[in-house]
Amino acid sequence: MRLFVGLELPEDLNRALAHMAVGLAGARWIIPANYHITLRFIGEVPAHVAQDIDDALSSLRGRGFTLTMSGVGCIEKSGRPVALWSGVERNSSLDHLQGKIETALQRAGLASERRRFNPHVTLARCEQVPPEKLAQWMQAHNLVHLPQVQISHFTLFSSRLGKEHSVYTAEAEYTLS
Repeated sequence: MRLFVGLELPEDLNRALAHMAVGLAGARWIIPANYHITLRFIGEVPAHVAQDIDDALSSLRGRGFTLTMSGVGCIEKSGRPVALWSGVERNSSLDHLQGKIETALQRAGLASERRRFNPHVTLARCEQVPPEKLAQWMQAHNLVHLPQVQISHFTLFSSRLGKEHSVYTAEAEYTLS
């Protein structure tokens, strides 16, 4: 089972993000149903480890909070853009929740995450987009500032590759008071 912990986004935010996901030839746009903010990628684990992960996450307590999406950017590998994202304004509540999740997963036996937490929503894969076109799209959307959304839970997702896009299934939700 391939797992990650993330934040589901409200439907109105997904619609707003989907309106941005146009006008870039060669981009492979992510379907709005797959928009999320990854708090911790876990990867492939056997069923008994998945249960340990669920137990660890179930013990977490935290408060709900608001998030604001703003700006855009891209993820690069070897100096080439590979993914286009919408940014999440950093806030202490989000960072605190992500840190608690990381600690809980380490206590459940997972290795620590090596990558720095960079909250975002992936909008597209862009390996086939000419860099100058990508720069134009980013410049046109960089000042986007979407309304705040309330976050009341986080989710353990499973992920499986499909023919056209990945399929994410919410395996468990954990309420934030």
